[in-house]
Amino acid sequence: MTDPQLQLAFDNADLPVVSGVPPKPRAKPRRPATPKPVLLPDAESMATTLANHPDYRVLRRLLPILHFDRQPLGPVIRVLVLDTETTGLDHACDKIIELAILRVDVDTATGLPVGEVMVYDGLEDPGMPISKEITAITGISNEMVQGQHLDEARIASLLEGADLVIAHNAGFDRPFCEARLPAFAQLPWGCSFADIDWKKEGQGSAKLEYLALAKGWFYDAHRAEVDCHALLAVLGEQLPTSGQSGLAQIIALSRQPSYRVQANNAPFEAKDQLKARAYRWNAEQKVWHTRIADEAALATELAWLKSTVYGYRLARVQVEKMDALVKYSSRAGELSMHQV
Repeated sequence: MTDPQLQLAFDNADLPVVSGVPPKPRAKPRRPATPKPVLLPDAESMATTLANHPDYRVLRRLLPILHFDRQPLGPVIRVLVLDTETTGLDHACDKIIELAILRVDVDTATGLPVGEVMVYDGLEDPGMPISKEITAITGISNEMVQGQHLDEARIASLLEGADLVIAHNAGFDRPFCEARLPAFAQLPWGCSFADIDWKKEGQGSAKLEYLALAKGWFYDAHRAEVDCHALLAVLGEQLPTSGQSGLAQIIALSRQPSYRVQANNAPFEAKDQLKARAYRWNAEQKVWHTRIADEAALATELAWLKSTVYGYRLARVQVEKMDALVKYSSRAGELSMHQV
């Protein structure tokens, strides 16, 4: 039809049809069916399944082991695994705020820990404020150490009969321990950071946390006791290149002297060769130096210095012979001069 005023046409087909029959009510939407509960496997089963898949790696929390249920196949050596937390880096003025020790017997036939693990972990008031930076790193606050003292009698009992102390950075821990408790100077020391060539063993870093992650473990790092348990776990594993445990390798190295070689008066143009051979520059003494593992390696090193660094010119280098009683301490070993 057409509205005569508006002259607008409407299509009847677009108009609603009105009738006396009410419209049918719309159907109510159906509620979704309640899903049936899915029974998930336990966490360890899921972890095992993922670990067996080539696209996944699984990390498990490292759990301290307080007893190794295995019988020794040979003589045992008593080892102290040690870690410290301190107020800073300088043992001459900074102090220990936490000391942790694990005492464990190691089977020399297998290089594996056996029997009971004895544990000591103690805090100590350093008599100076702990900085915010150290608290952030260690989690140890001034309030935690207030009035605390290391149990010297307990520590002495753990040191009695010990054959070797192992720390992951013995060059740091040993001077602090000897400054606080002189009895530590009477024991041989080994270093799991320096005594094992972790790069040769296929590791991209020698940091303890990294080594643990490579074995599939994570832990709350930077407290002394848990770091000790992590170190014992890592060193109880077989090294892929040498085929022996980390404990076995450190024990073997502690039974033979090592050497520190100084390339006295090395020509300036030899610095790149020295650096490439892992020599380090001592700015205070103004000399390049390196550590040599054994006597055979020492002879090879002296020959290399003669040919490569000094060009067969007459030169004398200083060699410091160190056994495990002085290695990683602030004390000097046996000094000698060698002509190359």
